[in-house]
Amino acid sequence: RPDMAPMLFADAILNHRPIKVFNHGQMKRDFTYIDDIVEGVVRTAMKPATSDTDFEAKALDSASSKAPFRVFNIGNGQPVPLMDFINALEVALGRTAEKEFMGMQPGDVTETYADTQRLRDWVGYRPKTDIHTGVSLFVDWCLANYYHEQ
Repeated sequence: RPDMAPMLFADAILNHRPIKVFNHGQMKRDFTYIDDIVEGVVRTAMKPATSDTDFEAKALDSASSKAPFRVFNIGNGQPVPLMDFINALEVALGRTAEKEFMGMQPGDVTETYADTQRLRDWVGYRPKTDIHTGVSLFVDWCLANYYHEQ
């Protein structure tokens, strides 16, 4: 099974185990629903970077070199408080999570955020699935594929 937070948390909640909530829940994460990521990948694949006939090796620009490429951040662009995510998961699962509040993990950050401006500029796309819809769809998938007995 995947070891990302949604799956780890859902598995713990469904199996009546506590979830570890780091920084006492004072975190924000930029959750992105998988269909939004796929849409972004497809759109960018359909519009590849092109070579620049005026390319100069001394003025490197990855988007217009002889072997052009672009890198995009495909994220929701809206950091969600961790406790809001946990609440959405509890609602979708119909169960309350047992929470084990912990301190900050070494090397972690309090907030993640995807700047998707380059993606919007290049292909006119911005992920759109809100946290409640995405979590609900995730839970439906999770229950159908991993917990159909429960």
